[in-house]
Amino acid sequence: MEKNLKLAVGSDHGGAKLKNEILEYIKKELKDHSADDFGGSESVSSDYPDMAAKVCEKVASGEYDMGILFCGTGQGMAIYANKVAGIRAVCVTDPTVARFTREHNDANVLCIGGRISGFEIAADIVKTFIGTRFAGGRHQRRVDKINDREKR
Repeated sequence: MEKNLKLAVGSDHGGAKLKNEILEYIKKELKDHSADDFGGSESVSSDYPDMAAKVCEKVASGEYDMGILFCGTGQGMAIYANKVAGIRAVCVTDPTVARFTREHNDANVLCIGGRISGFEIAADIVKTFIGTRFAGGRHQRRVDKINDREKR
């Protein structure tokens, strides 16, 4: 399991409740890691691209190791996040997919739907995602192809 990861976390209003629960979970249960909240409140309507931008800029710059984004479905966050150079964002609904996206795709931003996933499954997804290392090997050449395409 990865240790001492620095996580950037954010949400829009649709994902804020689950985001807050997951931040508390990280603080209490995943103590080897730190997580900073880059915004999102249930009581204030916000645009997911604005919230995703804050988190993705921190991850793309290398200031943070990974990002976790929450919106109603997770899809809007993933669409925006993947427009940011250096980001490989995935919208995940179960721990198995979380594991494979880290092992095979070196995903660095996790997107979860606050209206789709309950706390228990989301906690499992987060724990699996941040606890799984990229496998490298044959998967590296595929990630390199993604990175090359991004440069064009």
